Amino acid sequence: MSPIEAATDDLQDLAVLWSIGEAHAHDVVEAACAALVAGLDSPALRILAGYTRAEAEDGVPDLLPFLVDELDLVFYTRDSEAGQDAAVRALAHRMLAGRLPPRELAMRIHQRFGHQLPLAERLAELDDEYDMVEYGNKTLAQLDAEVTAEAQRLMRERPDRDRQS
Repeated sequence: MSPIEAATDDLQDLAVLWSIGEAHAHDVVEAACAALVAGLDSPALRILAGYTRAEAEDGVPDLLPFLVDELDLVFYTRDSEAGQDAAVRALAHRMLAGRLPPRELAMRIHQRFGHQLPLAERLAELDDEYDMVEYGNKTLAQLDAEVTAEAQRLMRERPDRDRQS
């Protein structure tokens, strides 16, 4: 994967995570800066990358739809099922990239979606198993491996750049 493709993936993931409240506006701005450094460019990307941390909270909501349109990404409306599925996959992607430990992935999915989102049900169940590890028959390493395998499954089944909204 080229640096530009990686930066594009990061921007898509952060846009999705921001839309469900799992990322801060300044995280999106930092990803925009990294994307520019990687060689990605668009007018909205340049504006977004120029926001200060204080400007990000007000500017990201207005500018993000233009950015995703310019870069041919997907903007998900808040609380849409497609957006929730994309957010689960974005978190799985972050875990597989080493940005989240397996336990945190399962916990964040469970806290955000409970047992209500079919795509994330196995991760929610694994979070329950982490909570009972001292009484169960699995070790933390086994649970970590199961979460990793589930994250890999989610990424294998990921729609082509999550093109539905």
